[in-house]
Amino acid sequence: MKSRLFWTSALGAAFGTSALAVERAEVLNTYADIAQATYQDSAATARDLEAAVDILLAAPSAEALHAARAAWLKARVPYQQSEVFRFGNPIVDDWEGKVNAWPLDEGLIDYVDGSYGGPTDDNELAVLNVIANPVFELSGKQIDATEITPELLAETLHEADEVEANVATGYHAIEFLLWGQDLNGHGTGAGNRPWTDYATGDDCTGGNCDRRGDYLKATTTLLVSDLDWISEQWAGDGAARKAVTEDESVGLTAILTGMGSLSYGEQAGERMRLGLMLNDAEEEHDCFSDNTHNSHYYDGLGIQNVYLGTYVRVNGEIVSGPSLSELVASVDSDLDVEMITKLSETMRNLGRIKTAAEAGFAYDQMLERGNAGGEALIMAGVTALTDQTRTIQRIVVALGLDELEVEGSDSLDNPSAVFQ
Repeated sequence: MKSRLFWTSALGAAFGTSALAVERAEVLNTYADIAQATYQDSAATARDLEAAVDILLAAPSAEALHAARAAWLKARVPYQQSEVFRFGNPIVDDWEGKVNAWPLDEGLIDYVDGSYGGPTDDNELAVLNVIANPVFELSGKQIDATEITPELLAETLHEADEVEANVATGYHAIEFLLWGQDLNGHGTGAGNRPWTDYATGDDCTGGNCDRRGDYLKATTTLLVSDLDWISEQWAGDGAARKAVTEDESVGLTAILTGMGSLSYGEQAGERMRLGLMLNDAEEEHDCFSDNTHNSHYYDGLGIQNVYLGTYVRVNGEIVSGPSLSELVASVDSDLDVEMITKLSETMRNLGRIKTAAEAGFAYDQMLERGNAGGEALIMAGVTALTDQTRTIQRIVVALGLDELEVEGSDSLDNPSAVFQ
């Protein structure tokens, strides 16, 4: 469960002098430039994913499914670096659930293993399986889903009945459709959906292969359009860019809120510490593909990008400019060194998780109760993220900003509540 933390500065606007006004404006422009580039890369790699999906659906094969999975993994790299723009930017927060909501009740979308169970008090649609049911009832109304379209997914199915677990769109819906359920628990292996789930005629497995293909196509098309939309919000006259550049205090607060919230409540808490407390293999961000180690790593990198004012695009181009680091150094050079050092420590620890997973020690294996090595790797990341958040708090004070509200997590703030 998430909570809220508040950081305050008793310094008011003591450092908000005209001597720093231009520099602060330049920092905000760099931040917006990096946001735009990151989302543009996310949209471009999503288009590559859509192209791979088109090939899979046109000529299903094991090779085509593998290529589509590889495209999905590649698409996650820039997107995860964009998560630092959440929390402090309302436009991003209002939109983000369309593309990266998790965890999801995958039975809403397609067939699931019998061990998955059935409808629950929390979610009557947990095993709806819209792919197998072209007509179903939702909130007392009969829904015609004969044609699976982006509009059906976005406007009718996504968060149906106002249940957050009814995730019908975005990266994780696509991930499930490409990998299927990971039924290995804490054992070796990710999801292993057969390519024949998209085959035609008698080769079709899982039933409804044509509708499964329609769903996969609709949700990848929707992902591209959603990412194109958010990219436009960071363009020269975009609403998101204007919101952070027109008022310097608002803009800096947005930057630090995003950095602090992603570091602390979201990543250290909800995505890492909580899963370790529950020892639940399903408490990983990319649970179908076993890609969680990369999600954690690139989330951390996104925070570092924003502080250092540098982003490396997927084509190798570097987007950079006057940075928050330089602004902090102009006020307190020791504090800047402290932040850079702590960011490096975080990336080192997240990198160790990534390296271990790539060597065969998957993140869901790390979560197993009694696995001391896995716990040590994850907790080192949690500790580093929490530690860098304390320095972010000091930066808020040093820059003389007003009260800052950041995401918390019961796993960090009130651990006993996790088991209530």
